[in-house]
Amino acid sequence: MSRFRRVAANSKGRDLAVGDIHGHFRRLQECLDQVGFDPETDRLFSVGDLVDRGPHSEQALLWLARPWFHAVQGNHESLAITYLHGGRLDLDMYRAAGGGWFLDLPREQQALFVEQFLQLPIALEVQTADGLVGLLHADSPFDDWGALRDSLLFDDDARVREVCQWSRQRLKDGNTEPVTGVRALLVGHTPVLQAKRLGNVWHLDTGGWASGHFSLLDMATLKLITPAADGRAAPQPMPPA
Repeated sequence: MSRFRRVAANSKGRDLAVGDIHGHFRRLQECLDQVGFDPETDRLFSVGDLVDRGPHSEQALLWLARPWFHAVQGNHESLAITYLHGGRLDLDMYRAAGGGWFLDLPREQQALFVEQFLQLPIALEVQTADGLVGLLHADSPFDDWGALRDSLLFDDDARVREVCQWSRQRLKDGNTEPVTGVRALLVGHTPVLQAKRLGNVWHLDTGGWASGHFSLLDMATLKLITPAADGRAAPQPMPPA
């Protein structure tokens, strides 16, 4: 298991990123269909939180098996790992956060999910024609991507992982300081009404799992891709920081 993963550039099609999924894979598939996602050439990158809250969390294993789907480990995947491995966990909180489907599974089925969740990196970087794009679930504890990369590869500091998966500080502070070493850093975790950019950090959890909508970001152009009136994909510029 590597807590940091590098992904080579896509020479065939588009690389799209999406915010938190939270067990709404059918709704996500409909969104992908609307923008003409082609699994033969395109790839989809998730900022984590594949499960909990929605009705189809069990489909996470199917999606993780698809060669064009890549994800980082979100805090909800981490909760499942903690539960199965006997770590400290508030079970009432976990169930209230949508983890009941997992808690109610037989242990051998829980183990199948945790085995896959453990394979997910805390952070990954994707090469594009214009430079690296990084993905985390919540936020970077460093203002330099290289420092985060080195920490995850060599230090395995629990405090670093906690910020990566749980922090909401950047949004709370309105921090527009960039994370150097990447063109853009894509995150989720904290729902926003519309995709939001602070510095070069792009917050993509627009509540597609709740009453909002999934935001798909083209990682090459850093533009949102949304269904147009005629059903074709239409690029939309991101709002300013």
